[in-house]
Amino acid sequence: MFALKVARRYLLSNPGQTLLLIAGVALGVIVFVFITGLIGGLRVELIAQTVGNLPHVTLEAKALPPREALPPREALALGETAKVLAAVEKTLDVPEQIRSWSPLLGIVEATPGVRVASPQIIGNAFATRGRASAALTLTGVLPERLSAIADIDGQLVAGEARLDLDSLLIGDKLADKLGLRIGSRLVLRADTGTERSFLIQGIFRTGVEALDERTAYLHLRAARTLLDLPYGISKIEIKLARLDDAEVVASHLGAATGLTATSWIAKNRRLYQALASQAQTGRLIQGFSLITIVIGVSSALLLSTYRRRSEIGIMRSFGVSKRFVALVFLAQGLFVGLIGALLGASAGYGFCQLLVSVARRPDGTPALPIDPSQGGYLAVISLTVLGSVLAAVIPARNAAAIDPVEVIG
Repeated sequence: MFALKVARRYLLSNPGQTLLLIAGVALGVIVFVFITGLIGGLRVELIAQTVGNLPHVTLEAKALPPREALPPREALALGETAKVLAAVEKTLDVPEQIRSWSPLLGIVEATPGVRVASPQIIGNAFATRGRASAALTLTGVLPERLSAIADIDGQLVAGEARLDLDSLLIGDKLADKLGLRIGSRLVLRADTGTERSFLIQGIFRTGVEALDERTAYLHLRAARTLLDLPYGISKIEIKLARLDDAEVVASHLGAATGLTATSWIAKNRRLYQALASQAQTGRLIQGFSLITIVIGVSSALLLSTYRRRSEIGIMRSFGVSKRFVALVFLAQGLFVGLIGALLGASAGYGFCQLLVSVARRPDGTPALPIDPSQGGYLAVISLTVLGSVLAAVIPARNAAAIDPVEVIG
């Protein structure tokens, strides 16, 4: 405790230098918090724009192997030439289906890390209304799981997110293209030749062009009838609790179900690599901020060591141990690091909040994608305190090594 008291007196004996030192530490912490919040917010925004309305893992039936156009015996009769002439083709008239999907859905939902799963039927159709027409991708879903993958319920701009056997939900761009509004009727003609009229129940806007312009949601049973798929489903889309677990969960589900499991990372490899590079850049900037703090604290305490050589020599002549002298300078590093880290973390949080509230686009959205909650406050406080203590090691050793006879003499 006496070492702490002496350290406090040393710091207060030159308040101007101490304040500058603490301000330098706080400024480094502010930079750390700002960069961490900016990179974290940018990552969240990019993922929300690209993956927010997309599944994290998709389960699909494995593709059927190609079938030979010639029977095996005829191919053998033709000899080696058959290897060149025999054509192979993939059956295109019936899409691959997941037939016994109910037990598989139970396996998926029981998998750790899975937040929600949505069985879906996917097909193509041609929409006509008067002279206007458009090609659509139909997505048949269970009504209670309509917003399991894309937040259709929360992104509705008109109508209501209710799926009956006769209703349809479409994007706002498709509605504008075909001149549709709530209560309009739209005729859909599927690839199977089945034709049916649906009532427009709701119009949504997700910001994803593929959804807003070319996708329509309907009841799973209605899609089964329209697309002539009486038994199975096309795929199971999955949302996870943690995005970064996508590849691990996909590998596990692929082995457990025998289906083809694809993660969002595999479909967006460039985005994932860009986010990883961005995170590495942020860590470099954070590292330089901490190095600046360490250099500043170390240089200031070294200067203090040389200025107090006579005082240290007098204390040593009275029997004060080297260990005590070293503890005094380590305690100074601790005080400076702790106070500077706490002030810097508080100021960094306030600075991020200020930028979020002030820097805004004309539509009211933040101009900078900063997330103050991702400032890494506990990490920066811990690292700053540790760095400041380590920065005081060299000055502490130099102070403890002072020979009182040489200094006083």
